Amino acid sequence: MKTRINDFIVRFANVNGTGSASANYLFAKTIFRMGIPVTPKNIFPSNIQGLPTWYEVRVSEKGYLGRREGIDLMISVNPQSMAKDVQSVKPGGYFIYDSTKKLNPDYVREDIHYLGIPMMEMATKAFEDPRKRQLLKNIIYVGALVRLLDMDQQTIRELISEQFEGKKALIEANFQALNLGMEYVEKNYDFPLFFRLEKRNLLGNKILVDGNTACGLGAVYGGATLMAWYPITPSTSVAEAFESFCEKYRRDEDGKNKYAFIQAEDELAAMGMVIGANWNGARAFTATSGPGVSLMSEFLGLGYFAEVPAVLIDVQRAGPSTGMPTRTQQSDLLAAGYASHGDTKHILLFPASPKECFEMTAEAFDLAEQLQTPVFVMTDLDLGMNDHVSEPFEWEKERKYRRGKVLTTEDLENIGKYGRYLDSDGDGIPYRTYPGTHPTKGAFFTRGTSKDEYAAYTEDGAAYKRNMDRLTLKWNTAKTLVPPALIQNSASPCNLGILYFGTSTFSSEEARDLLSEEGIQVDSLRLKAFPFGKEVEDFVESHRVIFVIEQNRDAQMRKMIVMELNCHPQKLVPVLNYDGMPITADAIKSQIVSYLNTESNPNHELSKATV
Repeated sequence: MKTRINDFIVRFANVNGTGSASANYLFAKTIFRMGIPVTPKNIFPSNIQGLPTWYEVRVSEKGYLGRREGIDLMISVNPQSMAKDVQSVKPGGYFIYDSTKKLNPDYVREDIHYLGIPMMEMATKAFEDPRKRQLLKNIIYVGALVRLLDMDQQTIRELISEQFEGKKALIEANFQALNLGMEYVEKNYDFPLFFRLEKRNLLGNKILVDGNTACGLGAVYGGATLMAWYPITPSTSVAEAFESFCEKYRRDEDGKNKYAFIQAEDELAAMGMVIGANWNGARAFTATSGPGVSLMSEFLGLGYFAEVPAVLIDVQRAGPSTGMPTRTQQSDLLAAGYASHGDTKHILLFPASPKECFEMTAEAFDLAEQLQTPVFVMTDLDLGMNDHVSEPFEWEKERKYRRGKVLTTEDLENIGKYGRYLDSDGDGIPYRTYPGTHPTKGAFFTRGTSKDEYAAYTEDGAAYKRNMDRLTLKWNTAKTLVPPALIQNSASPCNLGILYFGTSTFSSEEARDLLSEEGIQVDSLRLKAFPFGKEVEDFVESHRVIFVIEQNRDAQMRKMIVMELNCHPQKLVPVLNYDGMPITADAIKSQIVSYLNTESNPNHELSKATV
C-alpha cells in the first residue's frame, strides 16, 4: 500500500470527564510542533460527565484546515459509542481499542485492521492511584500512536515537561505511561503504519489558538473597558479570556482595575448595561449565543433606533430553542441581522480564523462608534471553542480608535441649535456627544421613540419617515465602511460561483480545488460582512449560478442576499449542512456536482435558469 505522509484523519472516542481531552490535545499539539498543519475538533456533549465525546484531528501537509469525511484511524475506548465508531472507519483503516475486555464480535469488520491494546490492564499494573490509572490510560494510547505514526518523541516529551513544569512526579508518570504504549506496539505490531508523520517546517511563526480567546484579546486591543454578560455555551470562554487579559493589561500602577466585568442576571440586562455604558462614552460589549440574541432583541432595537454603539460577539450554536448547545451552526444570521421588531438592520462581521476574530472584534468597536449602531461579530462553536492554526496577531502601535462624530463643548457652543438626529453631512450619520459635555446640549437628547431631528418626541408620520430614510442612508454608508468581500477568480472565465463565509471558508476552498480536479471551474467569493458591498452585487450579477454554502437548514444567507440585492432566487443554489458538525469539503463538492448533473438534464426546470 502506498505510503501517505502527513495526510490522514484520526478520531478519539472517549467518555466525557475522564481526562482524555488533555491527552488528545497533547497529540494534536505535538503534530503542530512538528511543523505540520493540523486541525483538531473537540466534539463533546452538553452534560458534565459520562456521555460520549470525540476528538477529531485532521493532518494535511497541503494545509487544508476544513473537515473531510472518513476516519483513517479510530481510537475507541468508549463502549457506549463503539458500534458507531467502528462504522465510521474508512475501508483499509485502523481501529484501536482497549483489549482489557474482549471485543464484541458485532464490531468486527473484514475491511479494516484491528489493534487491541490492554490499556486499562497496563495502567492498573503500573499505577496504584485509581484516578491516576484512568488519566494515564489516555497517555498509554498516545504512546501507541507515537510508534504507529512515527511521531517525534522528543517533541512530545518536551510538551509533557512544559505542561507539568515543576511537578517531577507527574512528568515521570506521564513518561512511564507514554513508554508503556510505545513498548506494547513495538512488541506486538508492525510499525509505522502506511500513513504516518514526518517533521516539516510548514507553519513558520503560526500559532495554535481558539477563536474565543482571540475575541477576548481583540476586545482589549479594541479599547473595551466593560463587559456585561450572562453565561451561555459556547461563548463563556470569551468572557473568561477578556477578564484574564484585563487582569494583566487593564490595571493602573497601583493595581486598581481599569475595567468593569459584570455578570448580569440575564441576557437582556447584560445588553442594557452595554447600551448604557456605550451611551456614556465607554467601549462596552457582550458575548452570547443564539438564545441570548433572542433575549437581547429589545435592547438591540433600542441601540439601532436611538443610535447607540454596541458590540455583541455571537458564538453560534445549533438551535432553535436550547437545540444542541455543544454543536456548531451558522444559524443566527436572520436573528442577528434583523434583530428586534420593526424595520431593523444590524452590521454583521464574519471572521474565518482566530486572527480575524482578533481583528474583527477590535474593528467592531470602531464601526459601532462610527455608525452609532450595534455591531455583531458572528463566530460559531467550531471557531470559538476549537484550536485553529492561525497567523500571529498584529497591531499597529500608531493605530487610533475611530470614535466617529462626537461633538466637544466648543463644538456645541458654536453650532447654535443642536440636532441629535440631524444629517448634516449627507451620509445618514448624525453627531452625538458624551454625557456632561455641555450643561444644556448633548447626550441626554437620545430617544428610542419616534422623534424629529432634534430628538423631540413626535408621532408625526412625516418626521418618522424622514428618520427611517436617514437610517437607510446610514446603512448604505455602512456598505463602504465594512470589510469588503474577498474574490478569487478561476484560471479561465466561468459562469459558476461559490459564495461562503465564516467557518465554511476552509472546506469551501478545498471543495473548489476538488471541483477543479474534475474539470469544474468556479469563481469564489468570501463574505466578510453584512451589509453587502458593491463587489458582492457585481459578483452575483456576473455569474449564471452561485452556490451559497452555509451551515443551517433554511439557507439564511441565501435569503438575505435575495432580499438585499433583489436578485432572482433561482440563481442562488443552497449548499447546506446542519447536523451540528462543521461542513466538509466532500459534502460541498457532492451537492454542487449533484446539482450540475441535474441541471444538465434538458427536461429539468433547473436547466432553464439564466442570467
